[in-house]
Amino acid sequence: MKASDSPSPGLWRDGDFRRLWIGQAASQLGAQAGQIILPLIAVVALSADTEQIGVLRAVQQAPILLLSLFVGAWVDRWRSRNVMVLADFGRTVALSVVPVVYLLGMLNIPLLVLVALLVGALTVYFDVAYQTSLVRLVKRGQLAQGNSALEGSRSAAQIVGPALGGALVSLLTAPIAIVASVFFFTLSFLSIRRIRSPESLPAPRARQARVWLQIYEGLHLVISDTSLRAVGISSALFQFSFAALMTVYLLFLPRTLHLPGFAVGLVLAAMGPGALVASLLSARLPRRYGYGVVLVSAAVLADGVMLCVPALRGSSAITIAALMAVNFLFGAFSQLVDVTVVTVRQAITPIPLQGRVVATINFVGMGLTPLGSLLGGYLAGALGPRASLLMTAIALGLSPLFMALSPLAHMGRDLPGTAGGPDG
Repeated sequence: MKASDSPSPGLWRDGDFRRLWIGQAASQLGAQAGQIILPLIAVVALSADTEQIGVLRAVQQAPILLLSLFVGAWVDRWRSRNVMVLADFGRTVALSVVPVVYLLGMLNIPLLVLVALLVGALTVYFDVAYQTSLVRLVKRGQLAQGNSALEGSRSAAQIVGPALGGALVSLLTAPIAIVASVFFFTLSFLSIRRIRSPESLPAPRARQARVWLQIYEGLHLVISDTSLRAVGISSALFQFSFAALMTVYLLFLPRTLHLPGFAVGLVLAAMGPGALVASLLSARLPRRYGYGVVLVSAAVLADGVMLCVPALRGSSAITIAALMAVNFLFGAFSQLVDVTVVTVRQAITPIPLQGRVVATINFVGMGLTPLGSLLGGYLAGALGPRASLLMTAIALGLSPLFMALSPLAHMGRDLPGTAGGPDG
């Protein structure tokens, strides 16, 4: 690794980075479309009831909590390129079974649940591996630029993927529409397998270490490093509060404001374009104002705009426009926080532990979301949607408050830490 941390304008001229970006973008599109199409297959083709849909949705998300720590340890043992290729291939095969079995008249709910579980598990592998791969591919000074591109494609996929999935289900039968995800995972497989940059692997003794020991090493680093610990705690505070808020929000929009279904979808969709705009700016702002300033101020603004929502009343066009503006700003500032946090985390973390640190922070952050959702539902029933929405919006402020009091707030324009990418 060279000492210079200045961002290189030649990142997009790096063929391996382009292959990673194309593969990651295609993978995100396939995953986002699949999250919509699989439940629609259950509803449209198999006449599933609400409990079965709930099980299917839970199975899609369960691998994040059940597998993240193990996946982090496993990814650190192997070349991230190979992990991504195998994850893409596995998801392609699993989803290809659905239309084939449907045409044979043998598709049923248990099989669909099994496919959802396999795809969800392999998605955890891919998501940890692509974040690890970026650190192994580019210089440290290019991390912000690289993360901006990858998070931008992820944001775009969150907008386009569900819309594409819904449109294809309308045009085709639901089980046949899943070929869209198969196509995108295949495209990702073909792109990523062409990455040629070598990756340094741990020594054979480290690769043969027990998984529990490797998991402990990742947990120990996150706990012992003050900045990584701050990232983990602030992420947990945000995810817990946001899960509670969104539970109430989804009740507040239709029941308190009496918004029709299309308006609810329009309001929620406004977060996506905001996130996409922020991704285009996230590589430049920290370099100009400092990572700490951007991180804390963006978190304060993101969470602050949500305080406006409980004050809104009625279902007029002005209310809908105001909600879209709030969600656009929330999506933009939240995305700025996400990209900045990822860049800082990657810079701090030594390369051999990247996968485990990603998985540990994901596990800590996402682990509290079920409890947050339960709290949101309880508050909405006990206090009403408007009061509970105000309470959960205030709770969002715990995350930026903690960051402001942590070492994260004091980071300047140069990336901290010891992690590096390939030498340039």
